[in-house]
Amino acid sequence: MHKAFSLAALLVTAVAPPAEAATRTPAEASTSGTSFFDFLIREPGVRFDGGIPYGPDARHRLDVFAPDRLSSGPIVLFLYGGAWTSGDRSTYEFVGTALAARGITTVIADYRLYPQVRFPTFVEDAARAYGWVDRHLARTDGGLRPIYLMGHSAGAHIAALLTVDRRWLAAAAPRAAAPRAVAPAGLVGLAGPYAFDPTTWDTTAAIFASVAGRADRARPAHLVRRKGPPTLLLHGADDRTVGLFNTKEFAEALTARGTSVHTVVYPDIGHVGLVSALAKPLRWRADVLDDVVAFVERGGERESRAPRAEMPPDRPKIRTAGDP
Repeated sequence: MHKAFSLAALLVTAVAPPAEAATRTPAEASTSGTSFFDFLIREPGVRFDGGIPYGPDARHRLDVFAPDRLSSGPIVLFLYGGAWTSGDRSTYEFVGTALAARGITTVIADYRLYPQVRFPTFVEDAARAYGWVDRHLARTDGGLRPIYLMGHSAGAHIAALLTVDRRWLAAAAPRAAAPRAVAPAGLVGLAGPYAFDPTTWDTTAAIFASVAGRADRARPAHLVRRKGPPTLLLHGADDRTVGLFNTKEFAEALTARGTSVHTVVYPDIGHVGLVSALAKPLRWRADVLDDVVAFVERGGERESRAPRAEMPPDRPKIRTAGDP
């Protein structure tokens, strides 16, 4: 698999190291201010709390983007991609500001990467970050706030594993087993490699060496055993990094177990373009932000929008919300 860095090639070629735990008021900015392109992704009414530790390692840090005047409502934990070898939360502040400006508290967490660690350590890190969200954000005086897992590329793979294999969250946050507590309220996956065999690719075999000969343990599409939370799967029709078959096979596996699955394939959108369409300067390219917000706001039971135009016969048909 090729490395992909959301806006790395588009907007954030100059990103300074993120600051340690700090809070910036909306009057200052809705971001950390570390990006040269910060002015392009700022949103009004968003509060930024950055560099918060959720574990002992230097990579165990997360940023919180919250609506300025709202302390309730849904929470999204976003896991970025990078082929399990690269990535930094500061690159993806545009995701946090975009969702928080629409009323959704968003957490973006770093996790350890190869070669520092191999599978499943980065999955365990994500589960640990989820546990932090549960303890520090989801439990309020007014009750429990729903948590949605969202990820792009390798991050979508990790988010999917946390959703379909309950062992990860049970180990990191035992209370996830409590009814309607911290079990994920939904999954949003952007171009995740849910079905491919990572032990057979030269670029990923070493990362997943621990499951050589048992690759299904790292393949979300092959781990679906029961009905899961509502799921939104998004993919770009022009994605040349993660094949569309991954979304198709995962959707089929989830649907077979009774999970409510909504899929959207965007024409003329590639792997990086899918996540970068969340950024304010690029939202004209695809309705990714609107689709994600609608899904979360409706508790995962997203209503179908007007059908999009058919794609040319030699390209995949666009599947809209509610289609199998």
